[in-house]
Amino acid sequence: MSATPALKTETLCDWMATGAEIAAFVGQRAAKHDSDESFIAENYAKLRETGMIAAAVPTELGGGGIDYRTLCNIIRQIGTRCGSTALAFSMHAHLVATAAWRWKHQKAPTDGLLRRVAAENLVLVSSGGSDWLKSAGTATKVDGGFRIDARKIFSSGCPAGDLLMTSAVYDDPEAGATVLHFGVPFKAEGVSILDTWHVMGMRGTGSNDVEMKSVFVPDAAIAGRRPQGTWHPLFHTISMVAFPLIYAAYVGVAEGARDAALAMARSKPQNAGLISLAGEMQTAFWTAETAHAAMIATAETAMPGPETTNAVMTGRTVTGQAAIRTAELALEVAGGAAFYKKAGIERAFRDVQAARFHPLQGPAQRDFSGRLALGLDIDG
Repeated sequence: MSATPALKTETLCDWMATGAEIAAFVGQRAAKHDSDESFIAENYAKLRETGMIAAAVPTELGGGGIDYRTLCNIIRQIGTRCGSTALAFSMHAHLVATAAWRWKHQKAPTDGLLRRVAAENLVLVSSGGSDWLKSAGTATKVDGGFRIDARKIFSSGCPAGDLLMTSAVYDDPEAGATVLHFGVPFKAEGVSILDTWHVMGMRGTGSNDVEMKSVFVPDAAIAGRRPQGTWHPLFHTISMVAFPLIYAAYVGVAEGARDAALAMARSKPQNAGLISLAGEMQTAFWTAETAHAAMIATAETAMPGPETTNAVMTGRTVTGQAAIRTAELALEVAGGAAFYKKAGIERAFRDVQAARFHPLQGPAQRDFSGRLALGLDIDG
């Protein structure tokens, strides 16, 4: 961790100016990180320096007090220049924003974690993408706590992380398979980062596997327990708050690809085919932007529950598909020049493909929506 900057409540214009500053900074390095498959370490330093790490912590708890919509917009703004930074930051931001929402609306005891994020400039890392409802790894009861053995994939930002927010499965003799939720310091004995992130796109996120071997977690550190594999109220809250932030990164990547393609196309002779392609690209981007705006509005106004989860997850599918289509069409609008790395469009095309892989993926989302529509049990 590093020293916390002097935090203050900023105006909307101040926050957006900060976002523009970060976007410009990370944009200068995006191509090199992609080419080298190197972690965006200096971009995390910039996020810390500018107060973004604690931006979503309420002012009452020492944070920046940024509003939810502005946080989404800043992630999108960063995504136009560097998808890896936007996505990795969204993973930290959604953990903080969810904790803040639960503290404000449910009086959940998350204030200790939020105060630490603000006071210590802590970076939180999520293992939720690999865990979701079933979780992974084992928790074995020992004196005073649990011994954790697990391997967590897709741990975005872990090279800069301070706390891994994760879970493991405990075979409770009375309740059966129970998922335990807890945070583990990356400096804890038995925690190691494995060099596994060699991938098609989003290469700078550092989404390596994190391995825990016989890691001790005290009883007092267990933040929650739930039955394995079923929808728990916590996951309706996570779905509502997290996914508009995550998919802001993909809307930003699509926007960057669109803007680059249009700039290149304007310098070419115009013809009916090019005009039609540009219109199709605009339509795809409008769909992504509009679906994402609906996700944000839901997170701002709704309460967690199956209907809210359905709305957000449907938006996640539509936003992701339209963002992918936008980047695909950007290649055609720009033409053969888009095939060159220097144009940045092929990187955006690769980066945006990751929108396919967050929960709920297409088949699972359709199953959830179908069950809800037919009045069936969402747990199947």
